[in-house]
Amino acid sequence: MMHAFNPEYQNQQIEGKIVVALERISQAFRVLLWQEGKENALTPIQLQILLFIKFHESEKCKVNYLAKEFNLTKATISETVRLLSKKKLIYKETDPTDTRSYSIYLTEKGGEISTKSSSFAGALEKPIHTFSETQKEILYQSLLELIEKLNRAGIITVQRMCFSCRFYQPGKESDYCKLLKKELYKPDLRVDCPEHEIAV
Repeated sequence: MMHAFNPEYQNQQIEGKIVVALERISQAFRVLLWQEGKENALTPIQLQILLFIKFHESEKCKVNYLAKEFNLTKATISETVRLLSKKKLIYKETDPTDTRSYSIYLTEKGGEISTKSSSFAGALEKPIHTFSETQKEILYQSLLELIEKLNRAGIITVQRMCFSCRFYQPGKESDYCKLLKKELYKPDLRVDCPEHEIAV
């Protein structure tokens, strides 16, 4: 059986080349995370959790949600949270309606580190700025469709894109958001929407 990482297969199937190209990009992301984390003695997942907490509402900053978001066990997330708390980068607040649940917040130090660290993605953005607007739109649309298909296959467990939202309405020329009450063209489609509500 031929596999994507086999150059012989890649030479025959463009799908294999795309898979390997995506793997190279994910490798770049991992390297940048390691480099950024090293400065503050943080592992990639610790840094990713700090960044997630910084930019998402408290309802999503709970162990259960984080476990789904990063496709890790609750035990792994709990241990990561414990270590971040020990480093005084986060603190926990118990949910008054459910004492077994708590939300995670950044301390002042955690906020400073996550603000500084969030710029690491600029190294990936920089080459994308050199693409034409048409190239960006085609790439973005293709990535959105790939994420949606991986989500349906159960490989990506959480996604907050327009395609899976109850407010999203597909159209021929443009799509429509029933919450924002506006037409959505390809560049308007969101990959991480704060107002996202899963369609049932």
